Amino acid sequence: MAQIEIGGVMEEVITSEEFSLEKAREALKDETVAVLGYGVQGPGQALNMKDNGIRVIVGQRKGGASWDKAVADGFVPGETLFPVEEAAERGTVIEYLLSDAGQKDMWPKIKPHLKEGNALYFSHGFSITYKDLTGVIPPDNIDVILVAPKGSGRTVRTNFLAGSGINSSMAVFQDYTGRARERAIALGIAIGSGYLFPTTFQNEVYSDLTGERGVLMGCLAGVMEAQYNVLRKNGHSPSEAFNETVEELTQSLIGLVGENGMDWMYANCSTTAQRGALDWKGRFRDAVAPVFDELYESVATGKETQIVLNANSSPDYRERLNKELDDMKNMEMWQAGAALRSLRPERRKK
Repeated sequence: MAQIEIGGVMEEVITSEEFSLEKAREALKDETVAVLGYGVQGPGQALNMKDNGIRVIVGQRKGGASWDKAVADGFVPGETLFPVEEAAERGTVIEYLLSDAGQKDMWPKIKPHLKEGNALYFSHGFSITYKDLTGVIPPDNIDVILVAPKGSGRTVRTNFLAGSGINSSMAVFQDYTGRARERAIALGIAIGSGYLFPTTFQNEVYSDLTGERGVLMGCLAGVMEAQYNVLRKNGHSPSEAFNETVEELTQSLIGLVGENGMDWMYANCSTTAQRGALDWKGRFRDAVAPVFDELYESVATGKETQIVLNANSSPDYRERLNKELDDMKNMEMWQAGAALRSLRPERRKK
């Protein structure tokens, strides 16, 4: 496996050059991969493995929208699409991709179907790390592994179709067969990972929950709202405030960061932008550092997990979630965004 040095730290990475798709197929030739849940991660991982020649079946509650989506995607009821418990019974690798709350609720029904030598696969360290809260405690006679794509389920599929893949972390929690690591790597390659890097179940969930609540979603949305609001308060139009807050970031600058790094993006902006960004970067970092410390502690102590489980178990959860998302959608900033997106050349041509 390849070794890379980052800041004096040697890290292992696994690419398809070291562990080819052909090797993954060979490692999984006797496996039936049962993907339980066809919501967020399920479709991308199942379809990518199917396209890569892996024997895949899907387990999903019959009659719902996700069942219908699996049928539309080519999975056949009674052949490659089954109710969740039946799929778990048929699989040798059980990809447990229900929501975190769904994993907690379904575990008493899934556990009896796990047979000696099976592999129980997760794409999130949540249920295992917080087992005292979720009750997900695997039997001793199976492998327990993780492959966690570092992106949404949608990009797992779209990046695969584009030929690029998406990076994933991988971990082994329990190695009963002596093949747990090989299984994890093979599955990571089979779902189309650009490369794999080792982690632990605990580190994966701590970093993931911090990232989602922080830079990736929560912090990003909050900072955007703050800047948009101060521009509007000072007399700037919705179009100007949105373009300077969101549009330029998403349509121009973030792509440069992704391609070549933050320093390269700075170097390719105006000298005025460079100087101001460098001067203010540290002030923003220092201002939010205490919030990130508080956030990480909330994740590590399980407080965030308890909040998630309590919220998702509420009978009106979906109704309250939809209201929160509607409130966001109806904010002036995102209304401005909807109007301005319609003006993009590619949208006008449709």
